[in-house]
Amino acid sequence: MLRRGPTSGPDFWSEHPGFLQQVGLGVSLTLGTGLAAAGFTGFLAISALLPSSNAWSHPASLPASEADEAMDEASAERPVAGTGGGDLLGDNPLYRIGELGEVTCEAPGLDQEDPESVEAFVHEIADCLDRAWGSYFEAAGMEFTAPNRVYWYAAGHSPCGAFPTEGTAAFYCQANQGLYLGVRDVVAASAGSDKPEAYTFLLSHEYGHHVQGQSRILAEFHSARTGVEHGEADELTRRNELQANCLGGVFLGSSGESLGFGGSERENILDDVELRADRGDEHTHGSVENSRLWTVHGMDRVNPAACNTWNAPEDLVR
Repeated sequence: MLRRGPTSGPDFWSEHPGFLQQVGLGVSLTLGTGLAAAGFTGFLAISALLPSSNAWSHPASLPASEADEAMDEASAERPVAGTGGGDLLGDNPLYRIGELGEVTCEAPGLDQEDPESVEAFVHEIADCLDRAWGSYFEAAGMEFTAPNRVYWYAAGHSPCGAFPTEGTAAFYCQANQGLYLGVRDVVAASAGSDKPEAYTFLLSHEYGHHVQGQSRILAEFHSARTGVEHGEADELTRRNELQANCLGGVFLGSSGESLGFGGSERENILDDVELRADRGDEHTHGSVENSRLWTVHGMDRVNPAACNTWNAPEDLVR
């Protein structure tokens, strides 16, 4: 049984603003591009000053001992492994615009046992994701193209490989900017959940990889992984996947009110996040605690600047 992180208590980031200031002002693939390819130092000080969007109630926090370790590891900035310190990862224009802003989405009812209903639902959420992130990139003065949607019912082939594969319900393929999703497979991957918010999170995570691709973070990530040791490659992949969690959380925090998401929906999302965290010998998506942590951080801050996993201390990306 996976250990669940705490679901109430103070927000780690607000409780320790000095942590964010201390590490400097540097102003992503079961899930994500890791599926497509092989299987999903400092924060902005300003992130600590952003108001939390607490309409979804209590955020998760790190246990005190882990918080102390994170504080110790944040004593100085350090370049991301394999990047040579250069930096579309840690200092991307995506981080400089501010909050995503309130997003209004309208989604149809969901019957998880009816594939047509599932497809209609994910199309509507994807429409909303297109609008939200398209507007954000426009405000940033950055080019943006909506992803190609490939919702599969049967086996097929993408530029990133054949699908489905074991454990792969959805993935993002940078080669053709394709958002791939198995209409039946996503239901199985979410344990047959009848909760619309679980599928909203899964899609918003994959779309987070598209956001990374459009901002050239993915290209930089793949370059950084080239030729590095296995452990360093896994760490970079975790940073990539946890950032996609956070970017998905940014969208959920911005759109949750219009979708009718409250405290119980928030917990259902975090339960789904747990299903996609590392287990066993896999170390590519992050621990249960960190997977929840970054998703919550995105939901609460609703700002891509809060999702700079590339400059986060190692303890927060294990």
